[in-house]
Formats: sequence, C-alpha cells, structure tokens
Amino acid sequence: MKDDGNPVHILVVDDESDLELLIRQRFRQKIRDGAYRFSFAANGKEALDFVDNGERIDVILSDINMPVMDGLTFLANMRDRGRPDLKTVIVSAYGDMGNIRTAMNRGAFDFVTKPIDFEDLEITIEKTILVVRDLRKAEVNREELERVNRELEVASRIQQAIIPKTFPAFPDRNEFDLYAEMRPALQVGGDFYDYFLLNKHELGIAIADVAGKGVPAALIMSATRALLKAEASRESSPATCLGAVNLHLSAENISSMFVSLFYGVLDYRDGIFRYASAGHFMPYLLAGDDVRQVPRARGAVLGVDVQSRYEERHIALDRGDALFFSTDGIMEAFNREREEYSEDRLEILLRGVKDRDVRHLVQNVMADVQAFVGSAKQSDDITAMALSYKGLSD
Repeated sequence: MKDDGNPVHILVVDDESDLELLIRQRFRQKIRDGAYRFSFAANGKEALDFVDNGERIDVILSDINMPVMDGLTFLANMRDRGRPDLKTVIVSAYGDMGNIRTAMNRGAFDFVTKPIDFEDLEITIEKTILVVRDLRKAEVNREELERVNRELEVASRIQQAIIPKTFPAFPDRNEFDLYAEMRPALQVGGDFYDYFLLNKHELGIAIADVAGKGVPAALIMSATRALLKAEASRESSPATCLGAVNLHLSAENISSMFVSLFYGVLDYRDGIFRYASAGHFMPYLLAGDDVRQVPRARGAVLGVDVQSRYEERHIALDRGDALFFSTDGIMEAFNREREEYSEDRLEILLRGVKDRDVRHLVQNVMADVQAFVGSAKQSDDITAMALSYKGLSD
C-alpha cells in the first residue's frame, strides 16, 4: 500500500535483536516491491528521536517492556507531542493485557499479541495506514480551508474598503441626500453600489448585482465598478456609459458571468434624473403619497452581448421626492418556509414609510427583510440605497 508512490514507513520499536531480521524476512516481498519501508529503534527514547528528527513515519509498532524508555512512557511522550496523525500499534504478550489496556488509554491505536501472527499484523498495519491517511487528508483539507478563509477575509476587507460607507456622502451639498447598506451573503459578494459627483451640478448613482457570489463575483464587481466610474467621468449619457461598460465586459468575460446594473445621473439644479438599466430592477419613486417604479428602461445585462444597446429615460423629481434602489436579494429573500419577500411586500412597506429620510428608509427596509427571513440562511447579497431630492436653496 503506497502513498503517492512512496512506501509506507513503519518504525519498529523493540529491544529484541532478532525481531528486525524476522520482520525483514516476513515482509521481504513488500520491501522489494517498494510498498513497505522499515526503520528500527531499540527503545522509546530512540523512537522519539526518529519522530523529533522530522522524518515522515506512517505507523509505529512498539513493544511495551523495553529498557531506557518503555512503551507506555513512549506513548505518553507521543501524546504530549500532539501528533494525532501518527498511530502506534502495541505489540506485547497476551498475558500482559493490563499494560495493553493502559497503552490503549494513552493513545495506542491497536494492538497485536506475541507470538506475532504476521498475517494478523499485516492486516492491522493496513487498517492503521488507512486511518492515518484519512487523518492526514483531513488535516490538509483543514489547512486549505483555513488558507481560503484567510484569503476571503482579506478580500472582504478590500471589498468593504472600496464600497463607500461614509454618510452624509457629500456634507457640503444640500440639494440631495443619500444613504446605502449592503449585506453580503458570503464573506465577499457580487453586489455593489456607488455614487460620485460628475461636475458642479450632477450626481452619478449606481447599483449592481453580479450573477453568483464569492470571490469570482467580487472580482467582476470590482472590474465593473472601475469601468463604470471611468466611463462616467468621460460620458454624461447613462445609456452610452452602460454601452461602453458592456463592450469591455463582453469582450473580456472569460468567466461567462453577467451583471445587472442601474445607473442614473441627477442634475440637482432642476431635479432631472436621467437613467439607463442593464437588466436591473427598477427603483421606486416616492412622490407625495404615491409610490411606483420608474418607467422601465430597456437593456440587457452586462457582459453577454457586445452588441447590446441601452435605452435612456428621465423623470423629474420635485422637492421632497425620493428614489429607493435595491438588488433582487431583497425581493428574493426567503424565510424558513421558503416564502419569498417579494416586490409586493417591498412596495407595501415603502407606502407605509412616511418619513423620507434616506437613512430611515433604507434601515426600515433592511430591518423588515431581516424580520421576514428570521433564522433562515441568507441566500443572496442584499443591497438597498435611497436618494432624496431637496432642490436648490431659495
């Protein structure tokens, strides 16, 4: 039984001088075939030296009664070294069951009795090797999981650092107010929101959802966000801007992931809000007692077809009007009964919110979604953002 082409290394710990010759004779075929490799120690201290020298050992066969350091003391020392992947099989006389029981309590994996039945010994060795290999695989998997989690933690910190979270976003601007929150389903997510001043009288605002979750979605999210800001700095038309972003993503999309994105530009001198959508959920307009979605702007998701075209529309905001943006993680949030939060529930909640303060609006929605979901596992990233228009000062 080889492990990745390497022979199984068995350390035999026994002070009987003729045992080495006997074992080499009985297992000569295994040794010749490269399946087994044996090393020998005359007592527990020599065996500990083998272990401490760092040489890979798969199984230890140890006698109990030995000079210098007996097998029970050796087992106690092995336990102190914290090597759960290294198993010891005790070899002792049948009449020594008291010591064998003590050895098992000190961590011995199994035992065989003297005189040795070599067929039984080989079966015991093979069984022990299988357990050792399973333990080592589990340890490798655990270390790999820890490594991935560390990388995810770093990625999460980086992602959270690039998502704006300082509110009020522009303290010196009294013409509008905005607020947003995002809750990733995993350590890193595919949702994002962003906002930026384009010139002295326009605000760009975006919300997006990358298909999928985790690191791949986060990488696409970062690329999309960077492309959007670069294009927005050059192009004032939301539709043209989305077209340019889509061209880049479609041409380079080797992962076949797509992005839904809503992008709008508010002229805060007169309240005109121009917008385009790449297959994203339309925001709600809260105007007086009326709550309705803004007219749909046609456009396919980003990253699929380089020839996609995007429609541009506009609405006029009056003082006190607000826009509520979200990703589908809100509408598609499920409770333990697998019931969906739904657009209807969101709209009912928005109609009941009379306070148009953007922070209050977003936090009300996020709290209601959490109350609905309860203890059910979050299945998708959840993002909400609100923009209120206050107009120019008189």
